[in-house]
Amino acid sequence: MPDTIRFAIVGAGSIARHHAESIRRHPDAQLVAIADNSLDRAQALAEEAGSTPQLFTDYEELLKLADIDVVCVCTPSGAHSEVTIAAAQAGKHVLCEKPLDIHADGMTAMINACREHDVKLGCVFQRRLMPAMLHAHKAIREGKIGRPVLGNAYLKYYRSPEYYKSGGWRGTWKLDGGGALMNQGVHGVDLIQYLMGDVESVFAYSAALSREIEVEDTAVVALKYKSGAFGIIQGTTSVYPGQETRFELHGDQGTIEFGDEGIRQWIFKGQEEPAPQYEDTLGLSSSSNPSQISTAGHYFYVDDMIQAIRDNREPRVNGEEARKPVDLILAIYESARLGIEIKL
Repeated sequence: MPDTIRFAIVGAGSIARHHAESIRRHPDAQLVAIADNSLDRAQALAEEAGSTPQLFTDYEELLKLADIDVVCVCTPSGAHSEVTIAAAQAGKHVLCEKPLDIHADGMTAMINACREHDVKLGCVFQRRLMPAMLHAHKAIREGKIGRPVLGNAYLKYYRSPEYYKSGGWRGTWKLDGGGALMNQGVHGVDLIQYLMGDVESVFAYSAALSREIEVEDTAVVALKYKSGAFGIIQGTTSVYPGQETRFELHGDQGTIEFGDEGIRQWIFKGQEEPAPQYEDTLGLSSSSNPSQISTAGHYFYVDDMIQAIRDNREPRVNGEEARKPVDLILAIYESARLGIEIKL
């Protein structure tokens, strides 16, 4: 295994900057190629990253390069499976942006292709690294809240009309795959399921209430978890100003509530345990401005992919894990479309 792991980026849009910067900062990573259908955009990303990678307008030509170990898939969501499968067939490991894909069969094909060609498939879910989330996950697994009763996620973002006009793919079913839940809210959907366990069924309302887009800008979902607990997800991109994303975890022996700004409640029956103290250096809040997303989370997943390759282990969030929030969101969309409860 070479000392330096060589990365390529396919798709030079806004999120690709976080991949490029993370690769630039990592002592064992090198950015060797970028592909985008706009050569100017690829060149701008290369200059911003302070490197001189090879540039392509056709990602299939990029995949012919022998000196690529990992491909970062930063295309519009609806193209994730196409690029990932091609990369796997070329023998490249894949670090994919969220969501893994927007179709169940696409995700299955991605996972199968990477397994068949013996390459790693990882996905970026940087909010799993929030210190408050890590403490909450540990406390729930230790039984501190007792039997889980309610698990709620409030995902209230603001995205302007200009945001949706900034890319022809935004707000479309074909390439965005959904709106407030599939694009912005997928992180929170992932977290609430990660914390509370798998979901048994959903009943949902979703619509474009404020933006002129194909997909939803607002959704409300009732959940039944397999544990028997209930929950709610509220997701939107149409409230002003964007609100702190917030999670409420209630059990018969305690309550944990946390958000972007930290832990709000940490209360357990019969215990006087102070809330954990920590310094949040991730800067993961982007409720109102997506450009404010920190690169710290992406750096973790770049490093994780490097270590997964070296140790021949699964990435922290592999394909099977990354598909869970998408499967849940697809069930939510089906429920809203049909007006019935949908079992997963």
